[in-house]
Amino acid sequence: MKVGLITYQAPHRKTKEVLQKILCKNYHFKIFALPFVARKQRKVFFSHRPDQSKSAPPESLAHKHGISYIACSKDSDIDSSCELYVILGAGVLSGNCLKGKKIINCHPGIIPSSRGLDSFKWAVYRMKPLGVTLHYINEEVDSGEIISVVPTDVYLSDNLESLAHRHYQNEIDCLSRFDSLLATPSNPFEDIEKSRPMKRMPFAKEKNLKRLFDSYKRKYAIC
Repeated sequence: MKVGLITYQAPHRKTKEVLQKILCKNYHFKIFALPFVARKQRKVFFSHRPDQSKSAPPESLAHKHGISYIACSKDSDIDSSCELYVILGAGVLSGNCLKGKKIINCHPGIIPSSRGLDSFKWAVYRMKPLGVTLHYINEEVDSGEIISVVPTDVYLSDNLESLAHRHYQNEIDCLSRFDSLLATPSNPFEDIEKSRPMKRMPFAKEKNLKRLFDSYKRKYAIC
């Protein structure tokens, strides 16, 4: 099977981490790299994801492992040569890009309850369960057909940093197991309520996360 990996042209840690885990799979991979536009730096109380720029560029990773690398000026330049496409890094894709393709993404929240940005922070703040969702992409934000939802374990010994790290690793693992999750889909949250897409969490709300975290652990810790 031909699998297209959609990412950025800039160094991207998640791309490197997933690529290292899937190279052993018997697929023909192609990397489609899109321009990266850096977001304006904003003040945060707590960084729940590692710095994605601390990595090798996808082009050098492709050359190192003998993977086809296609630099695209826009997402509609991604061709239809692959049977499946996996998003490792990208913004919202256009309708022209989506047309005629099966594209899957791993969202770091439980769809449809957790949509949009800062899903980890909003889950803790709103006392919602934590997990990642492998889903097909459509033109609406985080609303495509759900393939599998994988819960993130919470422990009483956790602090915000340790849980955020485990949650990020769950996302990497989910992307790395895209084929097995497609083959045996599972969603323990089929009846969860739908929520609107969220924006970045304001700094004033972020400051409450540590105060809320003990209550969150008491509600969701498995041990």
